Amino acid sequence: MHRKTKTASRILLPLTVCALAATPAAAQPSCTGRPSDTKLIVRVEGVRSSAGLMAVTLYANNPKKFLARHGSLYVGRSQAHQGVTETCIFVPQPGIYAIAAYHDADGNRKLNRSFVGLPQEGFGFSNNPNTFLGIPSFGSVRFAVRASGQRISLKLRYP
Repeated sequence: MHRKTKTASRILLPLTVCALAATPAAAQPSCTGRPSDTKLIVRVEGVRSSAGLMAVTLYANNPKKFLARHGSLYVGRSQAHQGVTETCIFVPQPGIYAIAAYHDADGNRKLNRSFVGLPQEGFGFSNNPNTFLGIPSFGSVRFAVRASGQRISLKLRYP
């Protein structure tokens, strides 16, 4: 009986290792953007529904380009998940960046706004600045990416 157990172990162990190697890591979403050696995991909290897309926009260390038309380095989009949506984006290299995110609930790939220009979908920024009085400054949302795999969290605010 000892011999059968030993033989079964030799057969099952490699199969188990292969199965584990083939299983994708649930905690690491696949990254989007121009491939680089530096990945940033963005955790967006407070997502109201799983409808539509989560848009995560990356800005370089340039206050003049922050939230400007065509000022971003990259916009990554992934399926929204109620509660928390995690997105992985490639950043060009370690450095100073800013993130703006919004819940594109209708999937039209733009932030819907009211007739006076206020957001009609959930939105948020890196460092979770106060947006009660308007758009945050670049200085309040900038952060340092020091190494690949770094994680940041932000909370969405809905109108």
